[in-house]
Amino acid sequence: MNSKRRSRYFFRLKIFKISFAVIATSLFLVSCGNTKNAVYFNNPTSLAINNEIADLEPVIQSNDLLSIVVSSVNAEAADLFNLSRNNSDQSSLNSGNTFKVSGYLVDQDGFINFPILGKIKASGISKKTLRDEITSRLVSEKLLLDPIVEIRYLNYKVSILGEVKNPSVLNVPSEKISLLEALGMAGDITIYGRRDNVTLIREENGVRRIRKIDLTSNEIFSSRYYYLQSNDIVYVQPNKAKVASSTGTKEWIPVVLSAISLAIIIAINVK
Repeated sequence: MNSKRRSRYFFRLKIFKISFAVIATSLFLVSCGNTKNAVYFNNPTSLAINNEIADLEPVIQSNDLLSIVVSSVNAEAADLFNLSRNNSDQSSLNSGNTFKVSGYLVDQDGFINFPILGKIKASGISKKTLRDEITSRLVSEKLLLDPIVEIRYLNYKVSILGEVKNPSVLNVPSEKISLLEALGMAGDITIYGRRDNVTLIREENGVRRIRKIDLTSNEIFSSRYYYLQSNDIVYVQPNKAKVASSTGTKEWIPVVLSAISLAIIIAINVK
């Protein structure tokens, strides 16, 4: 092999190595996803959930709309404490139509205005605590005999945003929904969503707090954030593949591959 042929051989070999490295890098950028981050619960094991955590009752917040129904052996006397249609809160729809909702809106100071009893502090406590407070005052002030107070949320909702199939605001009539159920109702996390870094935004005692949740770990089952509370916001972050595609990283890859192919062809055919 003369020197000219030998230099041509090493030139082709060098082109091949460069081409191989660039193609491998390109394929890595296009696909190379970590399957560990694409599935839930990588280490499934038997697990018992602490009931004290699972049954943690949410606290009432400002702007919550509550249904409070009072009953007693004296039905006529109990009616004085129940909202009639005439006293219902009137709300407006985007279309301009109005509808009436029978409920107590917790004001910005955290109070509801209850018939006869007046203003009662509601925010920062659970439904059970508020129910006990109203029941106790009805009895102590001799307004009703053996009253029964039932309280429900009328606007219990959670928001699911980001890399899910159907981002939406979910109404929860049952007043109990887990993070996994909410994601399922939103169509589940897409292949481009980060299951290891889901953001939960929750308002607690007037302070908005941000929590990071790893759905690839079993720890979610024992977390106090397993069940969502009213007005919780869940945001699923996009993974690197989605960010790369949205910023145009993939757009130059076909151009690079074409240039490499052309360089290889030229190198092979050089005399």
